[in-house]
Amino acid sequence: MAFIYFDFHYAVKEHDYIIEHSGGLHGAKDLGLLQATLEFVQDDNYYPEIEDKVSYLFYSINKNHAFNDGNKRSSIVLSAYFLELNGLDHIVSLYMEMMENIAVDVADNIIDRDLLKEIITAIIYDQELSYELKLKIINAKTRE
Repeated sequence: MAFIYFDFHYAVKEHDYIIEHSGGLHGAKDLGLLQATLEFVQDDNYYPEIEDKVSYLFYSINKNHAFNDGNKRSSIVLSAYFLELNGLDHIVSLYMEMMENIAVDVADNIIDRDLLKEIITAIIYDQELSYELKLKIINAKTRE
């Protein structure tokens, strides 16, 4: 499958829109981190499947803190847009709703990369979380 990607300028524009409309600090800490993420996600050797790419985008934008504020919100919006660009627009609303709490848990090191990928894979292919996956999330939250 040939994937469709958005560019750096689009990502910054979306972030700025998020801050303008939902509040927060304007500006960036290190936009090089965002640029690197957007380039690296295109490497099919590392990220061959859509769930690999979405998980990487979400995690990297969330954790790298390229922006002064709005990194969690940007990770949700930009990864959802990637899904939309690649023909999965029918799950975008569900994805955004489900990822709201997940974004906080990723930022707080409660949900790691592997569990994040399981969650995103379930949303993409099943459009719901299995009982077992829900238990993994609960266990991750209570492990603190």
